[in-house]
Amino acid sequence: MITVLATGGTFDKVYFDALSEFSIGEPQATRILEEGNIREGFVVESVLKKDSLEITDDDRLLLRETVNKNYSSKILITHGTDTMVDTAKVLAETITDKTVVLLGAMQPARMRISDASFNLGFAFAAVQLLPPGIYIAMSGQVFPFDEVVKNREAGQFEPLS
Repeated sequence: MITVLATGGTFDKVYFDALSEFSIGEPQATRILEEGNIREGFVVESVLKKDSLEITDDDRLLLRETVNKNYSSKILITHGTDTMVDTAKVLAETITDKTVVLLGAMQPARMRISDASFNLGFAFAAVQLLPPGIYIAMSGQVFPFDEVVKNREAGQFEPLS
């Protein structure tokens, strides 16, 4: 069983119009996985509904506790990309016996053109194949959490130099 923990971020953002503020909607992971004909073997839980820039240290500790208490040894976390690596570092402090893959999206899953579906499908496969550890899966690449950085200008994750 794979557990998907939703924290919000761009992955689950909802924009009402060009002048509106965004909100974080319901997790899109269930819809995306079902559209990919994955009907069983996963459960989606909403832990937070925040932009990653609003995630606090207490939120990260809550997420770490949630992962530690979860029965599954394979966990995906949908997370905003701006502080995904920060959260991964906190998870790595105590989680050693599970495979945890964090993923996000540069465009909301609700948009017609988005990387959310690809990133989730890729991470879903990766979590089943990787050994225990904490990873970031974005744009068709998997990185150990401590060997990656977000390149904001390029809009992608890259290995640390």
